[in-house]
Parts: sequence; structure tokens; C-alpha cells
Amino acid sequence: MGSAMFLGIDIGTGSSKAVLVSPGGRILDRASITHAADLPRPGWVEFDADAVWWSEVSKLTRELLSRNDAGDLQGVCVSGMGPCLVVTDDSFTPLRPAILYGVDTRATEETAELTAEFGPQWIFDTCGKELSSQSVGPKLRWLKNHEPDTFAQATHWFGLNSYIVAKLTGEYVQDHHSASQCDPLYDVAGCDWATDAVTAVAGHLEVPRLVWSTDVVGKVTPAAAEFTGIPVGTPVCAGTVDAWAEAFSAGVEQPGDLMLMYGSTMFFVHILSEPRTHHKLWACSGVTEGALTLAAGMSTSGSLVSWMQHLFGDVPLADLIQEAESVPAGSEGLLVLPHFAGERSPILDPDARGTIIGLTMRHGRAHLLRAAYEGMAYGIRQILELLESTGEPVRRLVAVGGGTNAPLWTKVVSDITGRTQIVPRQTIGASYGDALMAAIGTGAVPEGTVWAQPDHVVEPDQDNAAVYESLFATYSTLYPAIRGQMHELAAIQRDTANCPEQIRELPEQSLRP
Repeated sequence: MGSAMFLGIDIGTGSSKAVLVSPGGRILDRASITHAADLPRPGWVEFDADAVWWSEVSKLTRELLSRNDAGDLQGVCVSGMGPCLVVTDDSFTPLRPAILYGVDTRATEETAELTAEFGPQWIFDTCGKELSSQSVGPKLRWLKNHEPDTFAQATHWFGLNSYIVAKLTGEYVQDHHSASQCDPLYDVAGCDWATDAVTAVAGHLEVPRLVWSTDVVGKVTPAAAEFTGIPVGTPVCAGTVDAWAEAFSAGVEQPGDLMLMYGSTMFFVHILSEPRTHHKLWACSGVTEGALTLAAGMSTSGSLVSWMQHLFGDVPLADLIQEAESVPAGSEGLLVLPHFAGERSPILDPDARGTIIGLTMRHGRAHLLRAAYEGMAYGIRQILELLESTGEPVRRLVAVGGGTNAPLWTKVVSDITGRTQIVPRQTIGASYGDALMAAIGTGAVPEGTVWAQPDHVVEPDQDNAAVYESLFATYSTLYPAIRGQMHELAAIQRDTANCPEQIRELPEQSLRP
């Protein structure tokens, strides 16, 4: 036997990743698998939890353990995109495809139904946010309304990481952070299930046991060991939603710290010194006991870049970025509203639509790509202003995710927001945070351990401030001005029978130039 190692597994929108890490934070090995979500109807985004997620866990662990001594493995932790909804029978067999987080907008009517049923003020006061396409409760109500037979057969409901934990250990748990995104079922201030809401929405479904993300909740069963190659009895920690695991990996733990995640979607996690709320933000429990966070998320970022790359004939991304770098700041008057999959923050509108405005015959693909980066950055600036309006300033901004490997993207964000960004040396992401949770949960390293080390900083270029200030003002007027037309088009799209079978998107790590 060699030295101890810890296994972190993260299942994202475009890929699943696994990493083996030493107690000191050194990456020993890694593996990844790409995949694509199903889009069976407009507004629906799904995965087969068993055939894709659980199967990929097995493939990743067997690959890593074939190259490393399984006897050295001391702990496992899993994170995943979220909040997702998986409903199963007593044997933890899914009864339908998993329903994804805010990019799945099928439960619009149920969101309104539950808001009316409980009252918007009670929901906001209890859950720390309004119901939206991000909320799990409306997805459960949708299942009851539209697939009553499936709902009646179900006995358990999960998020992504808790589903994998159940498959590994046989334990039925939900980490507090993931639970705090199951609105309106969780009381953020009380750190417990909101009993009346759970009864009204989840009905007969058994309620999972609440745990913290670093808690060891069980051990790998013989059946799971046979499927995955992980030794029987290996401790398994609860894990959490990928963005919070990624924040944990980057050492975003102190009040005023903010993680900006450049991935298939853009996500923000802001650590709070005290409870704070905003109607356009999400107040959530953190990873460790007592931690509080405000969060926000944009529905497209890296996925929009990948869509454009495909639109341009799958030209290598490095070539496209090099072309876009030659375009002046402001893309010669071209603006992109990046709401191509509806939008979460800052507008919480599933019927928002992508917009390209200002096109002339002078503009080419390089302008479009740069304008897309700039459009995302204008949205990021709006969200940062919302976060700070609650009274918690952003004292330290840490940029993580595969998109940080595209220097143009981070540069544009710093230029438009006027913020310095710290980029860690390890950008492998949530799976690295999972491994750290496993090391802490098993007692191999003390609580408060931070593995992340800074690699470089991105400073704003003041020479671009004037042009971006002017275009930001214009950008901010666009959505309110054409919201009605967006909604009319969204209604037409919902009535359209033809729908692509899969999201065309590259995994986060392929955003490297």
C-alpha cells in the first residue's frame, strides 16, 4: 500500500469527472467522460440517472482504480449539477428521467400554483428566495399533475449527489445545501424541512435525512463495490451541488468571498456574514454547518460559446478566440443578450430569449463570439451589483471553471465589471472540492483546510472602461424593452413540434483555447 488518497466525483451538464487527491491536495490521477442531456420537448432538460450518471460513476472509478491502488482509497464524495429531481422506488430505481435544474422550465404553471397556495411572502421569508424554474417543489408538483401514475409509484426523491450516495451506500439522505434549493420544502433559517410544505408538495414520499456535506453518511455496499470497483466499506460523504463544491475547492469560505464559476452555465456563490436576501437572488445554506450564502446563476455561458462554435462549423475554439481577440472592445457596436435558454439571474424569466442586435455587414464570426463574451459579462456586472446591494460587499472574487482557461473571457469580465479576479492553480473544479470534503469528513485533514493556491490574477483594463460603460447602459435597456416580444416568440416555440434530441454543448474542460 502507498499513501492515502481521496476520490471526488462530479457530474455536470456536459461531462462527469473524477479525481484522486492526496491528503496534501496533490492531484494523483483524473478521468472524465462527456455526455449530453436529452431535450424531449421545448423547455424540458433531462438525464437518465441510471444509464448515464450511475453508469459513468462506475466507468470513472474503474478507470482510476485500474491505475491506482484501491487499498489506498480512504473516502469518497460526490457532487453534481443541481438542484435536480430524481424519483425512485424502494430499490432506488428511477421511475422516469431526472428533471434538471433551472434550465428545465416545464413547471412554470406549478410555480405560479405553489406561489398562490403558500403565498409569496411566506415562501420568501421561509426559503430566502422566490419560486422559479430553479426550485424543486414545482417540479414535484408538475410530476403529480402530469404523471400521476409515476408520482403514485414513487417512494423516494433525490438530488443528483444524493441519488449517487444512495446507490453507493443504501442511505437516503439530502445535504442541507441541496435541501435549501428544494423550495418551498426547506426552512433556511431553521435548517430543517418545512413540514407543512413537504406534506403538501411531496405527499406520500419519504423525507430524506438531513446531513451536512462533509458528513460521512455511510459506507460502500458489496453491490456498489462490485459495480464500481470501490472497496467495500469505503466511507462516503454527503457532497452537494456542484457550484458549492467548486466554491469549497477554491477556498471560498469567508464572508465577502465570491466564487464566479465559468462553466456550461455561469454561477455565483457569495459567502455571507449574516442572513441576507434579495428577491432576484437565492439565499441558501452553505456546505459547512452554519454557513450562509447568496447565489445567482445564468442559464447559458460556456454552452453558448459551444453553440456558436458549432454554428461556425466546429472551428477549433482556440482559432475563434484568436480571431475575437483582434476585435476591439465593444465588438464595433454589436450586443448579445445571452438568454438563449431562458434566464435565471438577474431576471428570473424562463421565457427570455437570446438576442443579437446591432448587426451590420461588417460583422463576422469573431465579432459575434466577442459580443457573446461581452454580453455574459454585462449580465455578470448586473448580478454583482445585485449581490452587493444586500449589504455584503464582494471583497475577494475567485474565478473557477474550464472557461478560465480562455484568457479573453476572463479579461472581458474584468474590464466590464471593473473587478480583479483571482484564478486558482487548480481549475479542475467541483470534483477537487469533493475530494477535500472526503478528506475532512473522514478526519484525514482538519476542518478549515484549504488546498487551493492562487495561480494568477486578472486586472481590469481602464482603457476599455468608457466604451464598456456606454454599452452596458444600452444593454441594460434591451431586455425590458423587448420582453413582450420575447414571450410571444417563446409561446410559438412551445407549440412547435420539432425539438432537437440533445443539447449541443462541449464539456467544461473543452472550453480551453
